[in-house]
Amino acid sequence: MWSHVYDPLGNPWLSTLCAALPVIVLLGALGIFHIKAHIAALMGLITSLVVAIGIFGMPGSMAVSATLMGAANGLLPIGWIILNVIFLYQLTERKGQFAILRESITGVTQDRRLQLLLIAFCFGAFFEGAGGFGTPVAVTGAMLIGLGFSPLAASGLSLIANTAPVAYGALGTPITTLAKVTGIDVMLISSMVGRQMTIFAVIVPFWLLIAFCGWKNTLRIWPAALVAGLSFAIPQLIVSNTMGPELVAVIASVCSIAALVFFLKVWHPKEVYTSTAGTMAGAAAEAAGNTGLQAKHGYSTGDVIRAWLPWLILSVLVFAWGSPSVKKALDAIFTLDIQWPGLHNLVQKMPPVVAKPHLEAAVYKLNLLSTTGTGILVAGILSGLIMGYRPSELVKIYGQTFWSLRYSLITIVAMLALGYLTRYSGVDITLGLAFSHTGVLYPFFGTLLGWLGVALTGSDTAANVLFGGLQKASATQLGLSPVLMTAANSAGGVMGKMIDAQSIVVASTATQYYGKEGVILRYVFFHSLALACLVGLVVTAMAYLPPFTLLVLH
Repeated sequence: MWSHVYDPLGNPWLSTLCAALPVIVLLGALGIFHIKAHIAALMGLITSLVVAIGIFGMPGSMAVSATLMGAANGLLPIGWIILNVIFLYQLTERKGQFAILRESITGVTQDRRLQLLLIAFCFGAFFEGAGGFGTPVAVTGAMLIGLGFSPLAASGLSLIANTAPVAYGALGTPITTLAKVTGIDVMLISSMVGRQMTIFAVIVPFWLLIAFCGWKNTLRIWPAALVAGLSFAIPQLIVSNTMGPELVAVIASVCSIAALVFFLKVWHPKEVYTSTAGTMAGAAAEAAGNTGLQAKHGYSTGDVIRAWLPWLILSVLVFAWGSPSVKKALDAIFTLDIQWPGLHNLVQKMPPVVAKPHLEAAVYKLNLLSTTGTGILVAGILSGLIMGYRPSELVKIYGQTFWSLRYSLITIVAMLALGYLTRYSGVDITLGLAFSHTGVLYPFFGTLLGWLGVALTGSDTAANVLFGGLQKASATQLGLSPVLMTAANSAGGVMGKMIDAQSIVVASTATQYYGKEGVILRYVFFHSLALACLVGLVVTAMAYLPPFTLLVLH
């Protein structure tokens, strides 16, 4: 057994600086030196091993074990999802179905701003709510690139859009996990996060559009952005406060999709914005006349249905695979809980992160049948057969897809290995403790702690496991509401989702922009930090300023 040491150098500043080295190396390699993602990830992992073993005193065999467990989680579920989403996209692209889908969307709107709202924000929220774990960025990134958006626009904007629903992703997994970690009632946390995130559900559509085409072009379609935001925010607030976290994002996204589509039947902008690069290429709005939103694409209704069918099958199966009843049934057929050798119950988390020494479990769930990626694979196979592919052709295309993603998969494996190593070595907690010493400013910096957790781990769920107990303990010591601060961990964390290396690699892979991860990171970093700071200000207002304090649950 080995116990965490959070100040190995006897100096909190030096220990925190050393704990930050893996992050500095990884982000510096990507964002400053433009090193390829898989090499940058391996550099970060090697740095993390040196810090964990050489400075924090983690036994070498235990560090290797944590690294291997992270690598396994990189392959399943994350890599498995990406591989199968791109497989489905390749099938539709090769049959020309994606071209028909692209043209059919112009039947709803020719305006690129409105297409972005519908796909990245509304559809992306549905896939986040139903599947999570990178699914929304992979799907919407592939769809946007198919619609003709530039690779940077498709990547960066998919990441920015995937914020509002993240706390309730994968049928509420981050919230239910946070409740288990902290011992706080799940309804209290669900309600609190819903209240914290309501304003951001309205802000994000506008933020997304401003990032794409600037203030002027956004204001020209403000009614549509407001409809998309309000039709998501109001159901999110109601469901999170009355039903719990499981169906919040799914119900809110379906309401948003329906509201926006119906609204676009009766409203259209005065001029149609046709640039797919937006302000990223210095483009201005291109007037196509007062043509309305509908355009004749020349395809029959049957053609359009067939083009949308693979994505409808995908939506249904992702939602089904996310439901507890289906998961339970599939796990009954096959699942294997592996108590990871050399790691399970051998690492002891120490106060003040926990009230008393606590052994960290390390169980890898090999649930190949019930994982979301398998549902996506089934959708791909069914869709391929419906499109007329022979089984041998499906196998050939799958092999080609795997080979094309080899560097992306290496990157994801290395990223998750780094994340698990920093978690089990206590390196992440040393960074977190630095935030917990900010006194009266803790509501703001505690929110940024959640942002940091997701940026490091790539998962709101993992960040809640990592820092949920610390948030509760710090809030109690400072006389703040534990419900407020544990919820802030998840709410702040959603804004870190767009800059975690795992999500960036998913985006670059889905948009065929591999090797440009540093470009994507530089583009989204400001948006991520600025939105996280805004969440911090909202949480601070709820902690100290009437009447916002009336929203706090105890």
